[in-house]
Amino acid sequence: MDLSELGAFLKSRRDRVRPSEVGLATGPRRRVPGLRRDEVAGLAGASTDYYVELEQGRGVQPSEQMLAVLSRALRLTSDERNHLYHLAGRPLPPVHGVAAHVHPGMLDLLDRLPHTPAQVITDLSATLTQNRLARALLGPPAAETGLEASFIYQWFTDPSVRDLYHPDEHDHQSQVFVADMRAIASRRAKDPEIIALTEKLLRKSAEFAELWGRREVAVRRADRKRLIHPLVGEIELTCLSLLSEDGTQRLLWFTPAPGSHAVEQLELLSVVGEQEIKAAD
Repeated sequence: MDLSELGAFLKSRRDRVRPSEVGLATGPRRRVPGLRRDEVAGLAGASTDYYVELEQGRGVQPSEQMLAVLSRALRLTSDERNHLYHLAGRPLPPVHGVAAHVHPGMLDLLDRLPHTPAQVITDLSATLTQNRLARALLGPPAAETGLEASFIYQWFTDPSVRDLYHPDEHDHQSQVFVADMRAIASRRAKDPEIIALTEKLLRKSAEFAELWGRREVAVRRADRKRLIHPLVGEIELTCLSLLSEDGTQRLLWFTPAPGSHAVEQLELLSVVGEQEIKAAD
């Protein structure tokens, strides 16, 4: 562990990132070419004082979760992310799961969709990062970690998560989730994470067990969703997905049909939802 070098490395990466690359405005009175310390802290969900201490090498050893969000905020490559973990004396995170490193290309595409709800998820539907409109539409990521962070797990074990979907959609979504998970299990054969998730769901959900037994397989690439939002009501959107080259991550984005009522609903959500988020922050 080398906290002094960790701080110097963070500063060097901060200086490299342009505000526009992370969705921040570039004002005429900026004194630094890269990000300010308070901006990095905001992107990472940390206090400015905490981040300043990290850069000065006198803070506490950052957690693995904090290292993960800093890696995303600073747009680190996989090699740079690994170096950061080594400097902090933390074990490298697994390829899968909520601590996985978001592919830089996925983050770049996400930044280019400021007016479209979009998020990056793992192949098992754990949210890694999302833009503000996705947060306004879908809510923030669940606080759970491990297998419980998977939306598939939540769908079959926590009835409240289905409140976001129109009741007529529940059966269809269950079928889509299980067929997609079958495809993942085939690709990740003998992977401990997929085995553990499957066994846990088979024990906890009779619905999942019944669908799993059908052995239907279909990668989820596009789907029509009818969501129930507390601010804008029922909204119908097309959910599209782009898979990373290794299939471990997906960029999801939600689009309304041209000229549909959903266009106005998203416009309203972009204003009202943002105000709700700012009030909560």
